[in-house]
Amino acid sequence: MVPIMTTRSAIDSFTEITTLRIELRGSDPLIWRVVEVPTSITLKVLHDIVQVSMGWCDYHLWEMVIDGKTYGLPMDEDFGTAPRKVADRVRLRDVLTGDTTRIDYIYDFGDSWEHSLVVSDVRAGAPGTGYPRFIAGERDCPPEDCGGIPGFYEMLEARVDPKHPDHADVVEWLDGYDPEELDVFPIEVALGRIAARRNAAAKRIIKPAND
Repeated sequence: MVPIMTTRSAIDSFTEITTLRIELRGSDPLIWRVVEVPTSITLKVLHDIVQVSMGWCDYHLWEMVIDGKTYGLPMDEDFGTAPRKVADRVRLRDVLTGDTTRIDYIYDFGDSWEHSLVVSDVRAGAPGTGYPRFIAGERDCPPEDCGGIPGFYEMLEARVDPKHPDHADVVEWLDGYDPEELDVFPIEVALGRIAARRNAAAKRIIKPAND
């Protein structure tokens, strides 16, 4: 009986989910997403989910700060950042601090894209539903390497001002980019790939319970 109870407990833990709200700080109007995510994912997978949900390309370094502790990739050099715990060795459920957990997430230490992540409403996932799952969001994220929030809005101003010295270059570079438009399809596809990997792992966990 003990092995069966242990396996069922592992299944329940694997299928538990939470609501993740992502906001890009300094964006006005606000750029945001809401995604349902499993609590069993590592913080590295949480990073992957934020990247694809926002539309970033994962070109740069990143870190998370949760309850005063810093998490990220292992690095030979610290690049001036705080000492960190390795993100792929820590699961989201292990850093939740209560009904609501707030996470500071920074992507690209040069442009310094600062995000507010709010994790809330831990609950059982719906049977047969793949997670992570996109729920809602507004506006496209800025292009990579555009100079952070200040550079992003300066770039948008240059695009609409034909007299701006950088107008032609910016129009060519943006190539039809619309900050107000959010294409949900690539987000859903990318999250679906992460969910598919988890589904394969779930079969390995559930099978022993049915033996």
